[in-house]
Amino acid sequence: MIKNLVFDMGNVLVAYDDNRVCRQFMEEGTEEYERVRMAVFGSQEWVLLDMGVITEEEGLDRMKKRLSSDREKELAEQCFRHWHEFCMWTIEGTEELIRSLKEKGFGIYLCSNASVRLRSCYREYIPAADCFDGILFSAEEKLLKPQKEIYLRLFEKYGLKPEECFFVDDLQNNIDGAQACGMKGYCHKDRNTDRLSAILENL
Repeated sequence: MIKNLVFDMGNVLVAYDDNRVCRQFMEEGTEEYERVRMAVFGSQEWVLLDMGVITEEEGLDRMKKRLSSDREKELAEQCFRHWHEFCMWTIEGTEELIRSLKEKGFGIYLCSNASVRLRSCYREYIPAADCFDGILFSAEEKLLKPQKEIYLRLFEKYGLKPEECFFVDDLQNNIDGAQACGMKGYCHKDRNTDRLSAILENL
């Protein structure tokens, strides 16, 4: 019997597009734009920040070193400092869905690959944040989906039984990792909240 629902964040509860912050500071389509965007959001450091193995300042310093001009380094810093203000927005219908599931008695949890910055601001972006019984960000655990250890940490941290949990993520690899740990799931690729709602309401 499913008692708990575990959600990924990006492209499940919130949409994400790094171009939104880049457009605040640069003209899209220019070589400068692409160099800066890739130096920040296409970098190895972005992944390392999600893993929690480097600090934000270390990550930013490494990103800037890939750029040659002072202007591009400044633009990279602006994009990095402010990405969370522009790049995420709630997917339509997800707040109503979470509140409905909570009212039905499900435990509601988040398990997301995300940097430590999200801990300080997630309530501004995650729909129905007050309904969540537990939040697990990868950087805080120094683990990444689909490593089995991150799912085992989720179960341990919140006293969950994997067979009583159902996981929703937009990447099949992450669903496969969860299933290998005994947690069933659904790969939610299309942002179709009505379809997701039908699946969850019938658990």
